[in-house]
Amino acid sequence: MTTPSQPAEENQPQAGAEALTNDDQATNSAEAIETARKIFAGPITFLRSAPALQFLPEPHVPEVAFAGRSNVGKSSLINALTGRKTLARTSVTPGRTQELNFFDVGEPLQFRLVDMPGYGFAKAPKDMVKKWRFLVNDFLRGRQVLKRALVLIDARHGIKDVDREILDMLDKAAVSYRMVLTKADKIKATDLAEVTQRTIAEARKRPAAHPEIIATSSEKGMGIPELRAAVVEAIG
Repeated sequence: MTTPSQPAEENQPQAGAEALTNDDQATNSAEAIETARKIFAGPITFLRSAPALQFLPEPHVPEVAFAGRSNVGKSSLINALTGRKTLARTSVTPGRTQELNFFDVGEPLQFRLVDMPGYGFAKAPKDMVKKWRFLVNDFLRGRQVLKRALVLIDARHGIKDVDREILDMLDKAAVSYRMVLTKADKIKATDLAEVTQRTIAEARKRPAAHPEIIATSSEKGMGIPELRAAVVEAIG
């Protein structure tokens, strides 16, 4: 027989379930980080560079792409992420990488990382900029196995107009992306908190953006475990 007190009693397990869910989330987060660590500790090899779409590898495994300005520290972050010092080429000359570079993760193969050409290089010839735009735009629009793009933002400067151009491109291509702050160790904690909030506010305005931001440091290892987990989560 139903009594008036029954609804209140039903509310009690809901509160408990919510608390349990929070605990579960913390556990799941730790498990996700450990799972990702094991994956990235396994075989990771350079596959190929693709200067044009006809050179892309066959699209039979999920891919996660890295995009960023030419001096944002993209190669250093990929090396830190994979635990390899020279997997991705680093250069003192911004904008050197003008091809799509593919890296196989896992044996058997589980997914691929894609190092996209850096953008925003001020001294680049116009034909190089045009080539970059065509290559990247066509790749984003036509790559069905691309599960997510990670857009790297220099924490010292925050989002610039040149970054918004790639964000617009990703929104129009309906490619899910997540913004990642780099060089977070180079600024004060208060400044990092401020730029993080500004980046979150930008993400909330954009249809294809993931709402959460990860702050990283390639030198200090800050945020690297969380970024690995985010990559693994993105491929499903």
